[in-house]
Amino acid sequence: MIAGGGIPPAVLETLEFPAALERVAAFAVGALGADRVRARRPGADAEFVRDALAQVAELAALLITDDALRAEPVPDLTDSLAMLRVPGSALEGLALGACAAALTAAQVVGAALGRLERDAPRSAALRVPLPPRQLETRLREAIDPAGDVLDGASRELARARRAVRETRAKLVARLERLLTDLDPQDRAPDAAVTLRAGRYVIPVRSTARGRVGGIVHDASATRATVFVEPPEVIELGNELRDRESDEQREVLRVLRELTDALRPHTEAIAAGWEMCVAFDDLCARARYAVEVNGFTPDIGGGPMKIRGGRHPLLVGGEIVVISFDLELAPDEYTVLISGPNTGGKTVLIKAVGILCLLAQSGIIPPIGPHSRLPVFTRVFADIGDRQSIAASLSTFSAHVAALRDILEHSDGASLVLLDEIGSGTDPAEGAALAAAALRSLTRRHAVTLATTHLGALKRLASESVGVVNASLQFDAETLTPTYRLLKGIPGRSYGLAIARRLGVAGEVLADAERAVPDAERRLDALLADVEARALALAQREETVHQAEEAATEDRARLEDRATSLARQEREVTQRERSADARARDQARGYLLEARKTVEAALGQARAAVDEATAREARRMLERAIAETKDGGRADGRTGGEKNLHVGDRVRTAEGVVGVVRELRPDGAVVLESGVLRVVTPADAIATVLDPTTVSGAKPQPSVRPRPSGSPLGPDRPTADHAASELKLLGLRADEAEAELTRALDAAIQADLPSLRVIHGKGTGALRELVHRLLRTDPRIAHFALAPANQGGAGVTVVALRS
Repeated sequence: MIAGGGIPPAVLETLEFPAALERVAAFAVGALGADRVRARRPGADAEFVRDALAQVAELAALLITDDALRAEPVPDLTDSLAMLRVPGSALEGLALGACAAALTAAQVVGAALGRLERDAPRSAALRVPLPPRQLETRLREAIDPAGDVLDGASRELARARRAVRETRAKLVARLERLLTDLDPQDRAPDAAVTLRAGRYVIPVRSTARGRVGGIVHDASATRATVFVEPPEVIELGNELRDRESDEQREVLRVLRELTDALRPHTEAIAAGWEMCVAFDDLCARARYAVEVNGFTPDIGGGPMKIRGGRHPLLVGGEIVVISFDLELAPDEYTVLISGPNTGGKTVLIKAVGILCLLAQSGIIPPIGPHSRLPVFTRVFADIGDRQSIAASLSTFSAHVAALRDILEHSDGASLVLLDEIGSGTDPAEGAALAAAALRSLTRRHAVTLATTHLGALKRLASESVGVVNASLQFDAETLTPTYRLLKGIPGRSYGLAIARRLGVAGEVLADAERAVPDAERRLDALLADVEARALALAQREETVHQAEEAATEDRARLEDRATSLARQEREVTQRERSADARARDQARGYLLEARKTVEAALGQARAAVDEATAREARRMLERAIAETKDGGRADGRTGGEKNLHVGDRVRTAEGVVGVVRELRPDGAVVLESGVLRVVTPADAIATVLDPTTVSGAKPQPSVRPRPSGSPLGPDRPTADHAASELKLLGLRADEAEAELTRALDAAIQADLPSLRVIHGKGTGALRELVHRLLRTDPRIAHFALAPANQGGAGVTVVALRS
């Protein structure tokens, strides 16, 4: 964003806007990203500001849950890009290494932005087409991070450098031999082969120069040692120079080749580099928003409304920052803030200014939700001492000059911040001038925040439409500021109270109090009463707020509990349905197997040609029928014994299970099987599943699971066939749960008062299962273990609700 013409740099400095930007820049990962943040300036286009803040908010929301998302630092490519745009130029190795680093960073950032396309489309819009990956690979293979050309850049370079190494090694070895062969009196102390003026030499005493011969390239400070290139190695040294020249020519060729490879992609490289810098700037602003817990304000569309505002330079420091709320009605333009010194009035108006400037610069400020900020094209700030000896301006003259400039240029799109307006001269004249200036600014609809100590200005709000009083709350007992903004209430000065606290003599204070006009004394008493009432109201609001929060938490807990119970109920129902389905499938399978066996036996019987074969067929049939019996629980009675009773559960020879509902005189039996009624001869009854008493009277039937081989699946107790006793011995947990549920359903429908559940003692697991299910069933009044003489810990007696 570029600086708006109506916000001079002096105003930005006054409001400490650069210092606030520095706080944001600290979150950048690279120097260029930080510089981009520092260069941000308030914009005046409301739509542009909204888009910038929305982009930051979008990324900040992701950073809250995924802190791994980061920008990549990039080197400065400004000069390199300029060189690439010059035909025939060649970049140095260091510049090419910087281009390689930038291309690598661009690939990483481009991939990260690609992943943000769904969750952060505004951030993903920064992504640009990048140069081919082969370009980055070629640079990495040819240039090391320090900017040196690698041997692998070309075969010719590798060959040239190998020749240089070999020639250098040969030269150094020859010099070392010559140095060893010298007379010890001719060698310099600690002599070794060294390099002077690009030539390899040996140090000798100056007195031996004639005996050694050759070319002297350097001498020590005392001239006692000279560095000589012996004549035997001059040609070898020249050869080394030639090899090094070949190497340098090949290096230059490689650099030119790499530069020519980059030049067609100059604009793509520039776009990728700019993408990295812009993303670093965006990430820094998003991380700042998360750090200060800032919320995106509405831009334009109404009067100023700041909720939970905090000064950006105080957030995160050692001082506990008290947030403030400032909301202007549609017909309010001027806020006149009064109260004692040290109350924070100046900090407040500077905070309002800097919050607006940050928002218009695309930075989410430390502000609460549901805030709204206008877009200001001009910002004026007359804050602090403007006294200038050089310009012969007193404090009052400097303030008047600033006020004149504000009145000449301000309009309805201006923010005006005035500190201690009307001070520095006679209170009466200062108050009159301040009141006139504030009325003029209000008529222009310029949003104005002014601080004052002048009591006369406190009455301006009651006399002028659009002006409203405000104050920063002050603790009257401790005489310390609370920094809480109170709109609509002018502040008291507390001058005499502070003087008394600081130890001013009592007679002086008494004399001063008598000198205070009656009107001022009455106004101060009225303000004290208003402050007390406002404090009591705030305390009541806080109490109500806490109660509302507690009620909300309780309601949430109850809703969670209800949701949990509903989920448990669904799970139990689902388990019951699954158990029923499994039992039906199992019973159907047993029935099919039994029918196959019976049909095989009947077929063999029909085809029998002798007595032995017929007996074998009858044995197969009897065995198939026996396999469908109730696990040894049947009493052994058969239909052939003619001792059936109404209510008996029986199984026919064909595998049909049902309840005897009628015994006809002709020997026929009416069975009820589910929703069907079947008439069958008594001789067709294979097994009686429920026992009866010896006398023939039918006992209270117990609710038991059907045998696993039952063709019709588990029995379902009904209201007219309910059991007062349930046996769960030998059942698995899922079977026991299903049977207990069915027994309870039937007992409730039959209006039984109680139910005995026989689960046995054993390990206690079945008992715990039964008790857990009973505790969660609202139809149970209470339950307990039976007395010792009625089963004790092996039986639970359940009392049902009527």
